[in-house]
Amino acid sequence: MSDSKQTVIVVDDNATVRKLFERSTENLALDLITYDSAHSAMNYLTENKPDLLFLDIIMPDKDGLTFLQELRKLPLHRDTPVIMITSKDYAQDRTVANELGALEFITKPMPMRAITDIILKHINNDNPY
Repeated sequence: MSDSKQTVIVVDDNATVRKLFERSTENLALDLITYDSAHSAMNYLTENKPDLLFLDIIMPDKDGLTFLQELRKLPLHRDTPVIMITSKDYAQDRTVANELGALEFITKPMPMRAITDIILKHINNDNPY
């Protein structure tokens, strides 16, 4: 992680969603790292703490809520800011996400401007967009 830029991680198995985050953040002074699976993201996150983590709930290798539960057990990530993203808006998922300390729960599809606004809301970024 760079000292000069904040890091945002996106974990989503959908390539279109990952590309949307890349396009939404290209004018922001931050490092965006995307992962297509919980497993690959966990390899990075065991030793690195992002400034903001977007986590898809429905993924083939491990669902996002289970992933978040495992992440919260790591001392490094007890307070990592997490935003859950999903294509299915279930009240039970929202409840579990809130119990695990998720800041927000957003439903796909998301417009680019909404992604940018959410990132700027949760990280310190002085660059205009």
